[in-house]
Amino acid sequence: MIISVYRRCARCVMDTVGDDQITFNDQGICNYCQHYYEFLAPQIPNPILAKVLLSGKIEEIKKEGAGKRYDCILGLSGGVDSSYLAYLAYRLGLRPLCIHFDNGWNSELAVQNIQHIVNKIGFDLETFVIDWREFRDLQRSYIHAGVIDIEALTDHAIFASIYQCAFRLGIKHILSGSNLVTEGIVPRHWTHNKADYINILDIQKKYGSLSLSSYPFIDKKTKNKIKNKGIQTVELLNWVQYNKMEAKETLKREFDWQDYGGKHHESVFTKFYQSYILPTKFKVDKRKAHLSTLICSGQITREEAIRELEKPLYQTETLKQDKDYVLKKLGFTEEEFAQIMQEKPVPHNTFNTEGSFFEYYPFLKPLRPLWKKIRIMSGR
Repeated sequence: MIISVYRRCARCVMDTVGDDQITFNDQGICNYCQHYYEFLAPQIPNPILAKVLLSGKIEEIKKEGAGKRYDCILGLSGGVDSSYLAYLAYRLGLRPLCIHFDNGWNSELAVQNIQHIVNKIGFDLETFVIDWREFRDLQRSYIHAGVIDIEALTDHAIFASIYQCAFRLGIKHILSGSNLVTEGIVPRHWTHNKADYINILDIQKKYGSLSLSSYPFIDKKTKNKIKNKGIQTVELLNWVQYNKMEAKETLKREFDWQDYGGKHHESVFTKFYQSYILPTKFKVDKRKAHLSTLICSGQITREEAIRELEKPLYQTETLKQDKDYVLKKLGFTEEEFAQIMQEKPVPHNTFNTEGSFFEYYPFLKPLRPLWKKIRIMSGR
């Protein structure tokens, strides 16, 4: 049942703060834990089957890439998941082209980690640099719009850039660092469909000041091309015994890799977004989801997770430094930004979304404003 008073899951650390969709069973176990054990955990193959699946997929990638300079593409951010994926690809004898997406927010540590990895392994690296004026305007639009998934802008452009590269080089396999044992729990209402280009366009149309001429989109034409060319995303980390702490130690030993102190903190904006914008405006602490996944996959205990959550999201001086930097770079005054943080969050589906009823039946679009008003009034 849905409850209105504070409660924390008896198994993980998900709770009712900023989450009106969490539910608990009679044992006090939340719906996220139940979903993980019932639907996600069974998708993780046992070691014997995982070895067979991994061997078969590696053989397939090598065979398809025979005679080509690269047999796959690997997105490399410098974070632990993508960095360990690069190490794994090297150990498995793959020949990926590493792609790094620079959206203007890279930390110096991220750049350093990436260079250490590609230089030692010998992988080629291509860096896609986004048009900063456009991307800055997009981020400002999303912040003004009040939607939760500002990071969808970066994720969408990363995927689009990788697919464009796959088309250009004739590569059919994309290696992804996504995995179930460290990021399986993500409440759907904390994010939005990363491939929804319609949502991006509509938010920019309403709040942006620039037209988008270079931002890479995954539109319907691109999605059809992906399907027709048989391009696959391969999540290799689901087929190995992936332990986050052990992976970090391996990276430190092999590449002098340095930890950022938080998931996706290789980006200055992502750190500020997860550690300030989300908890301030949306009452969301993403550490709960990250730690709860690690609990469910047996990598940490609930007690360890609770102790981690007791630590502040930001040290006072670091917060001031990052906040000043982000606001100045995005062109917000402190007063203007503070006002935006106090405004009520707005659901992504308040704006046009890909695959909506009205996108499939254009002749009904004149009725969209009325439909949105009804949804808002009903709280949907």
